[in-house]
Amino acid sequence: MRLYQPVVEFVLRHQWATIFGAVLIVALTVPVFFRLGSEFMPPLDEGALLYMPTTVPGISVTEAQTLLQVQDKILRSFPEVERVFGKAGRAETATDPAPFSMMETTVILKPPAEWPKVPRWYSSWAPDWLQGIFRRAWPDHKSTEELIYGPGGLSEAMTLPGVVNAWTMPIKARVDMLTTGVRTPVGIKVMGADLNMIQEIGQHVEMVLREVRGTTSAFAERTAAGYFVDFDFKRDEMARYGLTMAQAQMVVLSAVGGENITTTVEGRERYPINVRYLRDFRNSLDRLGRTLVPTITGAQIPMAQIADIKLLSGPGMIRDENGRLSGYVYVDVSGRDIGSYVNDAKKAVRDKVQLPAGYTLVWSGQYEFMQRVEARLWVVVPITLAIIFLLLYLNTGSVAKTLIIVLAVPFSAVGAVWFLHFLGYNMSIAVWVGLIALLGVDAETGVFMLLYLDLAYYEMRDKGMMKTKEQLREAIVHGAVKRLRPKFMTVAVMFVGLIPIMWSTGSGADVMKRIAAPMIGGILTSFIMELVVYPAIYEVWRWYFYVRKEERIGAVEPAAG
Repeated sequence: MRLYQPVVEFVLRHQWATIFGAVLIVALTVPVFFRLGSEFMPPLDEGALLYMPTTVPGISVTEAQTLLQVQDKILRSFPEVERVFGKAGRAETATDPAPFSMMETTVILKPPAEWPKVPRWYSSWAPDWLQGIFRRAWPDHKSTEELIYGPGGLSEAMTLPGVVNAWTMPIKARVDMLTTGVRTPVGIKVMGADLNMIQEIGQHVEMVLREVRGTTSAFAERTAAGYFVDFDFKRDEMARYGLTMAQAQMVVLSAVGGENITTTVEGRERYPINVRYLRDFRNSLDRLGRTLVPTITGAQIPMAQIADIKLLSGPGMIRDENGRLSGYVYVDVSGRDIGSYVNDAKKAVRDKVQLPAGYTLVWSGQYEFMQRVEARLWVVVPITLAIIFLLLYLNTGSVAKTLIIVLAVPFSAVGAVWFLHFLGYNMSIAVWVGLIALLGVDAETGVFMLLYLDLAYYEMRDKGMMKTKEQLREAIVHGAVKRLRPKFMTVAVMFVGLIPIMWSTGSGADVMKRIAAPMIGGILTSFIMELVVYPAIYEVWRWYFYVRKEERIGAVEPAAG
C-alpha cells in the first residue's frame, strides 16, 4: 500500500496523460498482434514420428524393398530413435489406397530425458539443482522439430535421390487423411476434367512452391504417370485357335500376376501360396510374347500370335472429389506458421500459375481447418462479449460502469499479445480458448476494482464530503489503496493456479501452455493497468458527470435565495 499510494496520487494529478498513455500502449500492441503467426492447433508431441516419403510412380517391389531397408537403417542410426518399422504398398482393403511409391515408416522415439544433451546458456555454470529448474523452460536437448529439420537432422539425412520427404505423427496423420485426404500440413487439390492437364498444373504448382520460404518439400501426384503392360488381344486370331477371352486372360494372370493355388497354415497364421513365371521369363515384352497359350487341340502357341503387347502410361490411381477428377500437391512446411506461409504461397501461385478454364485449386490440410475455425470465431467471440456485457449491465445497472469494466479487455489483450510474442507462440484454437477465458477473468477483476471505488465514493457522499475535486480524489485514493488486499489476492490465486502449467512437460503440455499463456500475460497487465488507469478514468467520469454538477447546483442555490 505504501508503494501504491504515491502512484495513485500521481495518476490522479495527471489523469489525462495516464489515459492517453494507456490508449497509446494498446495502439502499439496492435501491430504486434498482426505479426503473430497462425495455425490450427499447436504441435502435439506424440512421442513418435511418421515418415511418409513419396517416389516416382512405377517403382518395382524389389526396389521399394531395398529403398525401405536403406531408409530404416538411416533412421535407426540416430541416438534419439528407439525403433523403426516401415511398410510399402497396402493391405487388402479399399480404405488404404497406398501405392508402392508412397511409403510409411513409424519411428518410435526414446523419452526426451534419454536424448543426447545439447549445451544451453546455463550448462557451464549452474549447479545441478538449478539446471533442473532451468530445464523446464529451456530443455537441454533438441526439440522434435530440431530433430527433424535442424542441421544434421532426420530430414537432411533422408535426402535420397528420387524421394520427397514428408514428416508428421501417426495419430495426427490418420486424422488429417480421414478429414481432408492430405497428410502434410498444407495440400493443394487440383480439380478438373483431364488427368494429364491436372498433372501438368500440379507439377507447375510444385515448382512454384519450392521457391516459397518455409517449404521443406513439395510433391505433386503424377496422376497420369503410371506404367502398364497392355495386352491387346486379337479376337480373330483367338477364334482361329478356339480360345476364349477368359482362357487368354488366365494365362496372363498366371504368367505375370501370379495365381494363388493354396494356403499354408502356420499356427494361427495363414499365408497364400502364389505361383507365377520366374523373373527371367517375364522381364521383357519379347519374353512375354513367347508365353505359351494352350489351345483346345493340345497345341501351344506363343502369346504374340494372339495379342499385341506394349508398354503404356496412364493413371495409376484416379481420385474423384465433388464429382470432378482431382490430383493432390503435398507440401511440408517448417520454420514458420501455416497461416503466413499459405498467404505467401497463394500469392506466388496466383502470380505464376495460369489455370485453364474449368480447373480450380483448393487449399486444404490444416489451412482448411483454420478457415472453418476463423468463420466460427467471428461468431463466437462477439457473442461471448455480448453475453459478458449483458451480465455486467444486469449486475451494475449502469451502461457507464459496464463500459468502464469492459475497458479491461484491451488492457488484458496487451499482456496476452506481448507474452505470446515473447514465447514465440502462434494464434491457434488453444490460444483463442485462453483468450475467451481471459475475458471472464478480466470482467471479474474489473468489477472488484469498480466496486471498491464506488463504496468509497458513496461513503464520502453520504457524509456530505463530496463537494470538490480534492474530496473526490481522497475517496478514490481510499477505495483504491485501502482495499488493495482483496484485489491482489484475487489475481494471486489465478497466478498460483496457472503459472505451474508453463513448467509442465510431456504429451498435451504444448496445448495447455497455449491456453494458459494468454491468461497469465493478460491478467498481469490487466491488473496493473486497472490499478493505474481505472482511478484516472473513474475520476474523469465522476467529476464531469456527477460531482461538478452537484457543485454548480450548490453554488447557485444560495445566490438565488
